[in-house]
Amino acid sequence: MRNTNRLRPIFLTFEQWLPRWSLQHRLCCSKPVSVHSNEESRADKFKTQIATGPRFHYFVKGASINKQQPVITDDLIDTDKHAYLPEDSESGNSRTVCFETYGCQMNVNDTEIAWSILQKKGYQRTSDVAEADVVLLVTCSIREKAEQTIWNRLRQLTAMKKRRLKTRVPMKIGVLGCMAERLKSELLEREKLLDVLAGPDAYRDLPRLLSVAHGGQQASNVLLSLEETYADVMPVHHSPQGYSAFVSIMRGCDNMCSYCIVPFTRGRERSRPVSSILEEVHILSEQGVKEVTLLGQNVNSYRDTSEEQFCSSEPGQLSRGFRTVYRARPGGLRFADLLDRVSLIDPDMRIRFTSPHPKDFPDEVLQLIKERANICKQIHLPAQSGSSTVLQAMRRGYSREAYLELVDNIKRIIPGVSLSSDFISGFCGETEEDHLQTLSLIREVRYNVGFLFAYSMRKKTHAFHRLQDDVPAEVKQRRLEELICMFREEATKVNSALIGRTQLVLVEGESKRSAQDLCGRNDGNLKVIFPRQEVAGQPTDTHTSPINPGDYVLVKVHFHSAVAVSYDNVVYCYV
Repeated sequence: MRNTNRLRPIFLTFEQWLPRWSLQHRLCCSKPVSVHSNEESRADKFKTQIATGPRFHYFVKGASINKQQPVITDDLIDTDKHAYLPEDSESGNSRTVCFETYGCQMNVNDTEIAWSILQKKGYQRTSDVAEADVVLLVTCSIREKAEQTIWNRLRQLTAMKKRRLKTRVPMKIGVLGCMAERLKSELLEREKLLDVLAGPDAYRDLPRLLSVAHGGQQASNVLLSLEETYADVMPVHHSPQGYSAFVSIMRGCDNMCSYCIVPFTRGRERSRPVSSILEEVHILSEQGVKEVTLLGQNVNSYRDTSEEQFCSSEPGQLSRGFRTVYRARPGGLRFADLLDRVSLIDPDMRIRFTSPHPKDFPDEVLQLIKERANICKQIHLPAQSGSSTVLQAMRRGYSREAYLELVDNIKRIIPGVSLSSDFISGFCGETEEDHLQTLSLIREVRYNVGFLFAYSMRKKTHAFHRLQDDVPAEVKQRRLEELICMFREEATKVNSALIGRTQLVLVEGESKRSAQDLCGRNDGNLKVIFPRQEVAGQPTDTHTSPINPGDYVLVKVHFHSAVAVSYDNVVYCYV
């Protein structure tokens, strides 16, 4: 039985039940006070401040201001863009910047965009790291090895920064691109190697970030955008020879392949307006550029909806037997339309595009490639695996059979087409049987060029969260070597068909293997090596002149290898 001696009855007077603050008012005030009246007064004052203060659109870059809103006077809001920075602090003041670019062609284009923005702010460019005031690394996160290269380089630059004389301007180090977005916390906090961090959609903010860094603070902006395409930024093309250029037509990727980090570092797909692309290609043509490569993470899924006339209810066409993980998007000016318009600008300018997805090759794209002489008869067709089981785990949206049907269709429509591909060895759950199917796919398709890698798991990806990286490293490496051997064997057979044929080659410059040779690439994007010599401009000309980078030359094949083709017997050259 419970002890009830400790229980006491509770008897309270009315005043004891009243809230303490209410009793204090009764005891301390000689006049009655209306609590509700004071609250209403404060609320009215707060509402007045809100009504006359800055609205949401004042904090959104480029937002239009509704004229019906209350007028904001100068004493209520500072009109300076970045009031916390000194006047003209974003100016480069002739500081020198050095870019180091790693990874894919998109990073080359990103470098050109970033340099265009900084150049307008008064920065000077240098290729000498020792002389640079700012060193910016444009980075790649697609594989672990690529990231490790950047970590090693950052430590080298940090050591160089510490050795710099105090009489000189302190060196600032920045990381741009995919690695900046993926490893922002580690880069800024754990390693303490950086001054500036800018993601792929934050290059417009570089002048401000560098200004903050010059003030002694770390600065970062890695926000991804649903709209940024840098359509109004004209890249400063920095090709040493100036004969070729990359033109970005879209950014981001929606495919969400299970192994790929790109959707998480580059964001969602968005296409650059066609008018902006055509303007850039026109300018490049006037500058004498002989080859343009259209760029995008999924370049042939281009879809411009910037103008009302492009919008319709028609969904885009996919390759037969292919599907997407997202709903088909209706309307928009498609890749075939863009490719058509670009190829008409300059008939003497070669047009390439990369990197496509196999799902976005409807017949209208293939027919256009066949009909236009200046669209290169070379298609990159990333397979990744020859096993339908592995392709399903990769979320590629097609089977082995559908891929081979597409290859047959391409070869039927474009005879003599040059094919290249990507392959990953040792993906999650890949068996020896799966590996053998990939080897047989390489043998059956017979690619001219291949890009092969061992699988490297990336955080944030579908595979990281749902699959097991269960293929041992040594097995991945062994399978990779077998893929490379198979590719070389088949590429040798394919390239042997070029012996005795004359090919049109765009000259790139001096060959790395000999100062007596020049190198270039043919229509199929195969590397060409041929002797340096003087040639006639036309077959009937008696006057000869040396061959220069940017010239087209006709050459005849006499020897080949698996990854390059060696030529001699230059027939004639024209510019």
